[in-house]
Amino acid sequence: MTRRPPLRCLVTGASRGIGRTIVEHLAASGHQVAITARSVGDLQSLADSLDVPTLVLPADVTDPGTPDGLVADVVAAWGGIDVAVLNAGEAISAPIHRTDDALWQQMLDVNLTAPFRFIRAAVPPMKQAGFGRIIVIASIASKVGVPYITAYSAAKHGVLGAVRSAAMELATTGVTVNAVCPGYVDTPLTDRALEAIVAKTGIDMAAARATLENTHPIKRLITTDEVASVVDMLVADTGGITGQGIVIDGGSVQS
Repeated sequence: MTRRPPLRCLVTGASRGIGRTIVEHLAASGHQVAITARSVGDLQSLADSLDVPTLVLPADVTDPGTPDGLVADVVAAWGGIDVAVLNAGEAISAPIHRTDDALWQQMLDVNLTAPFRFIRAAVPPMKQAGFGRIIVIASIASKVGVPYITAYSAAKHGVLGAVRSAAMELATTGVTVNAVCPGYVDTPLTDRALEAIVAKTGIDMAAARATLENTHPIKRLITTDEVASVVDMLVADTGGITGQGIVIDGGSVQS
């Protein structure tokens, strides 16, 4: 089952990087977009650049009440919700012996618990409508272990498990649930990772960037447009793709 635009879409972590590009792609396809992040100014700037109905909903996704509240806001404004793109996330690196309980919990809260709560909130109105597309922006760290990001990788492995289980539970309802698993993407989040590499190793920024680029066989970072294009495909899919973790990393993780 597929539906023509406009679809009613909610995108978390929408103000910059991957989330902003996803919003721009959805709007270019004629879809309505509800956008959320903590930065009100960045959200409003994005909304002002779009030519589709837009809801600006600043919020902290780790607040336990946020997912139910935002889904309710979209349903109240537009009569339903068709697409939820759960992009908000954070990555902090530390060797395992320096990964304290606070860092562990922080990574779980934003990368696992928040997406779970959004899925839980979006399922009832989507099931009632007989249509829904839930897409979690995960990571190649959902598929393989990566040193120095034990907490992040555990959370991303966990959210892929939630995606797969939810997809199986909802397989006959018209609601699909998938994850997109990019490698290193050219975003401000990756810039912060590069700064951390420079600070810890003493190499210059160009060498740090080359280190990340060389983890991909294509020898470059993934673009936000490449990630958004896979989201476009999942939004438009007729329902045969569900429970998948689609890797975008230039060929390094083949599954």
